[in-house]
Amino acid sequence: MATRRPAPPAFVCTECGWTTSKWVGRCGECQQWGTVQEQAAKTGIVRQMSPIAPGADRAAKPITQITTAETPRRSSGVGEFDRVLGGGIVPGAAILLSGEPGVGKSTLLLEVAAQAARGGRRVLYASAEESQAQVRLRAERTGALHDELYLASETDLATVLGHIDEVKPELVIVDSVQTVASSLSDGAAGQPSQVREVAATLIRVAKERHLPVILVGHVTKDGQVAGPRILEHLVDVVCHFEGDRQTALRFIRALKNRFGPTDEVGCFEMTGDGIAEVPDPSGLFLGHGQAEPGTCVAIAMEGRRALPVEVQALTVDTAAPNPRRVVSGLDAARVAMVLAILEKRGGIPTSKLDVYVSTVGGVRFTEPAADLAIAIAVAGAITGVSVPRTVAAVGELSLAGEIRPVTQAGQRRNEAARLGYTQVVDERSEKLADALAAVKTRPPRRSQPAPRRREDDIPPF
Repeated sequence: MATRRPAPPAFVCTECGWTTSKWVGRCGECQQWGTVQEQAAKTGIVRQMSPIAPGADRAAKPITQITTAETPRRSSGVGEFDRVLGGGIVPGAAILLSGEPGVGKSTLLLEVAAQAARGGRRVLYASAEESQAQVRLRAERTGALHDELYLASETDLATVLGHIDEVKPELVIVDSVQTVASSLSDGAAGQPSQVREVAATLIRVAKERHLPVILVGHVTKDGQVAGPRILEHLVDVVCHFEGDRQTALRFIRALKNRFGPTDEVGCFEMTGDGIAEVPDPSGLFLGHGQAEPGTCVAIAMEGRRALPVEVQALTVDTAAPNPRRVVSGLDAARVAMVLAILEKRGGIPTSKLDVYVSTVGGVRFTEPAADLAIAIAVAGAITGVSVPRTVAAVGELSLAGEIRPVTQAGQRRNEAARLGYTQVVDERSEKLADALAAVKTRPPRRSQPAPRRREDDIPPF
């Protein structure tokens, strides 16, 4: 069988368009010299795109004529989740919820699905990690059973889309996006190309049908959302569910929100019956009983929410050359700096003591506003003086011993007043020594001996 030889290159005149199969110095048509050049072969890669006129429903409009009445927010039934979303779920929104394994993402979304079903909306919960029986067992334990809540255990994207066509839900939850695969993309589930294809398809369905979709996302060992970075760009809302496994407290934060603020925080508590909202978590981070030496209350800011946090300190004499500094729930570097300021500027020695500092309830309090409360708690532990329960401290300490103002100071003071704290020690005290004196934790000055009288020097008879 003879092989097909490639066609010889074509030469064309730039003046009159005359073509030939071989190069010549002069055009055979217009007789011009130097105008014959080789013509590039057509590859078909570059294509011409014809514009398409949009329909009447997709025509561009002035922004002043566009209304949002067609996309009202709808409550998910979980108040703390609505708080983070900005007031509710927007139709057609794509929401990504990430978190550490075992923190309670599936439990939270099952509660959201059950509350939405109780509100009269049909919900499709597509689980690609658990079977229908496993999800049913958890729903029985948490009381999330409802006839309008449909379960599907699928790992194929086309089948998930088929369930959406048959069930016709008003809310779709996919758990998780890294375990669903599409036949239109190569590779196994969880690879960047698969995650990109699955997320893009589900988001396109959400936008076309005004159907809100909640996607569960895995995280890496560094705590970042697993998969390509484009996943966070495609979705409308990115929420992070966090919490310590040793405690029952859970927080949900919005890292990205196209429909609301990103400084809101939702608070939950894991119980034996599932997950419960904590609308007012003020009492979770406070000790009980009478005031003891070494305790002080600070006002922390979690998003827009002010929370009282009790800081506890314990000091023990030690003969070791390097005293221990054990910190829990606070920034260890800031605690070490506060101890140095307390000794140098406050006159309270800490260099020969083992110091243990912790927060109550397992909450993380790493902002500079905790400096003054740490100093007062450590000073009270050393001097044995207890701070009254009606006193709260908020302030950042400088290396010069000055108390610097913190962000949202007015809101912190208002929350302290609402909770019954009659005295707030803050930047108005100006100096650390003045703040310690205001709460009576500064050690009393040693009384100077009375001067000797002249007659005392006269020897007795």
